[in-house]
Amino acid sequence: MNIMNSNDNQLKIMGILNMTPDSFSDGGNFNQLTTALSHVQSMIDNGADIIDIGGESTRPNSQIISAEEELKRVIAIINELRSHGFTIPISIDSYKDTVADQALKSGADFINDVWGFQHKNYNMAAIMASHDCYAFVMHNQDNTTYEDDIIHSIFNFFKETIKLTEKAGGDVKKLIFDPGIGFGKTPKQNIEVCARLNELRLMLNDHLSYDVNMLLGTSRKSMIGHILQEPKPKERLNGTLATTAIAIQAKYNFIRVHDVKENKQVAIMCDTIWNYKA
Repeated sequence: MNIMNSNDNQLKIMGILNMTPDSFSDGGNFNQLTTALSHVQSMIDNGADIIDIGGESTRPNSQIISAEEELKRVIAIINELRSHGFTIPISIDSYKDTVADQALKSGADFINDVWGFQHKNYNMAAIMASHDCYAFVMHNQDNTTYEDDIIHSIFNFFKETIKLTEKAGGDVKKLIFDPGIGFGKTPKQNIEVCARLNELRLMLNDHLSYDVNMLLGTSRKSMIGHILQEPKPKERLNGTLATTAIAIQAKYNFIRVHDVKENKQVAIMCDTIWNYKA
């Protein structure tokens, strides 16, 4: 199934596969090939539409690793999945152009860039253009200071991403926009962005004159822990499920989650009820 051209309106589930020892929630749980393959199969069985593979943690204060080390972590599992006949679409969760390029050559389908093509050391827009692939582009910044209204600031960030994509010769319609919950935002700012998801989507629609694709990634994040007073990431499932319902209501197309089965069930229930026609 080509999930990007599917005619149904059901939310698509991006399942997280962290090939890392230090990710905030499941670091070290699935970073061996045998456990990774088993976890991918479980996510597929539970309804994942995409597998998002990452080799470097992007949690606060995480260690930056070299592109060579990141490639060692992600290329092996991509090769393993494809050699075992897994056909599910794969996105490469990286902001490094060399990593994304090699991952796409090895069998990945999409880019997932937490810097929205705007990391000063890399040219991810050129990689997207050369592979003519879809790309998830996330809002990010190094601090939590916003001189303008936060939604307008995120919108302006994405306008720059769009310009970079056009300059590189990429297809802007293949961008999927992610407001970046937990990145460059305080807990209060994260809550505001979640409350205004639809506003951001409509601004991008008006700017580009078509219905854009949007992704929300809140799974187990500290915003949920802050609201629910749950310090342990794995205890934040119920809060994550609430944000999934909010994403559906805001007409977002994708969510990025650890707990595929539970989020898929919420998506099915919400879609069934909200799209019901007597």
